[in-house]
Amino acid sequence: MTYETLLLEIDANVALLTLNRPSVLNALNTTLLHELDHAIQELAADPAIRAIILRGAGGKAFAAGADISELAALDPAQAEQQSLRTQQLFRRIETLPKPVLACIEGYALGGGCELAMACTLRLANSSARLAQPEIKLGLIPGYGGSQRLPRLVGRGAALKLLLTGAVIDATEAYRIGLIDELVEAGSDALLARALELARLIASMPPLALAAAIESVDQGAGLPLDEALALEVRIFGRLCGTDDKREGTRAFLEKRQPVWSGR
Repeated sequence: MTYETLLLEIDANVALLTLNRPSVLNALNTTLLHELDHAIQELAADPAIRAIILRGAGGKAFAAGADISELAALDPAQAEQQSLRTQQLFRRIETLPKPVLACIEGYALGGGCELAMACTLRLANSSARLAQPEIKLGLIPGYGGSQRLPRLVGRGAALKLLLTGAVIDATEAYRIGLIDELVEAGSDALLARALELARLIASMPPLALAAAIESVDQGAGLPLDEALALEVRIFGRLCGTDDKREGTRAFLEKRQPVWSGR
C-alpha cells in the first residue's frame, strides 16, 4: 500500500514507521490514523519484522495531537466513535506481539502523547515536550490518556498534568517515568539509539518477546496471585517451543542461538 501520511522503511528485521505530516506537526487526522492502523496490522503479520520504531517527520514534533479542525466538527455520537476507533488502534499497538519503540523529538501533545504511551517503550531527546492539554479545550483525553498516564507516572503526577494541561520537558518526563530513556544529543543520535535498542530486542526469540509483552500487559490488571498464575501458564507454554530447546541447547554448547519462532 502507498501511504499518504506515513513513510515506511525496513532495516533488516526492524520497521521504521514515520508519521509524515510535518507541515501540521504530524497532527493525527482521520487519514493518518486509518493508514497507521493498516500499517501496524501489516507489520504484525510479517514474520520478518521483529520490532518497530515509530517517529514523526520534520524534527519539530512526534505528533502534536489530534487534528483540531476535525475535532471541532464532531458531535457527541461522532466523538464517541472517533474515540473508540482510536482507542482500539492504540490498544492494538500496546498489545502487539512485537515491541514498538516511540522515538520522540519535539512535541508529543494530546493524541500524540497518547500514541507514545501506547508504545512498548518511549525514547526521547532533550527537545521533547509532552502534555495532555485537552482540559484547555473543555475536554479530557479520548485516546486512552486518562488511563495510561496514571499507570505510567502515578495518580498524583497524572492528575497534575491532566488538570493543568501543562507542557513538560524531556527531563521532567524522564523523572516521572513518562519516557523510558533520554538521549541528550540531537535527532541523529536519538534515531541511532532507537535503532540500536530495536535491533537488540529484535535479536531475541520472537515467541518469548510476545510472551513478555502479554504477561506484563495482562498481569497488570490482575491481583498478584492471579498474575503469578498467569506467568506460570505462559512460562510453561514457552517450555514447549523449539526456541526454548534451541536457547538452552545453544547456552550449553556455548554458541549463539538461531531462533525459528516456533
